[in-house]
Amino acid sequence: MGGRVALEVYRAAPKRVSGIALLDTGYNALAAGMAGEREVEGRLALVEKARRDGMRAMAREWVKGMVNTKRLSDAALVDPILDMFESKTPEIYAAQTHALIHRPDAKRVLTSIRVPTLVLCGREDSWAPVQRHLEMSADISGSTFVEVPDCGHMCTMERPEAVTAAMKKWFASVLAAEAAPTFGAPAARSRATK
Repeated sequence: MGGRVALEVYRAAPKRVSGIALLDTGYNALAAGMAGEREVEGRLALVEKARRDGMRAMAREWVKGMVNTKRLSDAALVDPILDMFESKTPEIYAAQTHALIHRPDAKRVLTSIRVPTLVLCGREDSWAPVQRHLEMSADISGSTFVEVPDCGHMCTMERPEAVTAAMKKWFASVLAAEAAPTFGAPAARSRATK
């Protein structure tokens, strides 16, 4: 949900944002019709499982579609994800699920972004696929697209080195943009010092 939160921050206060990193995320509202109904049904089933069987049991189901399927038996990757979920309550998960079901469409936000933007996703992310990220990147003027191989939805945990390298490059572009004078800024500064 971090990418969706970042888009909402930009929607609310674009002048306060100097850069955005959108990792394994989406921008569309809930689909209409059967596709949306299936998504809601699946999300609410996980909420019910969390309430009935606990967060760790729910996370065991959730993680199946979220990490590269080749790594589902990798305890060093999966156990920390399960631990992360287990540290939260079903009520928190239900609130997050409600927010996702009622998410706003952010297409217009994408086309309004005018800050250095990284659009990154895992090649094997079945929940937020590469094609969606390519579409997002195409809508954001000057954005940088990065595809991480052998990686699902949990990119920061699955391939931390690749994500860190991409984030460092992006952050350098944010710093460079902040340091660059904007049109009219030097004149305004000289007037202020007189």
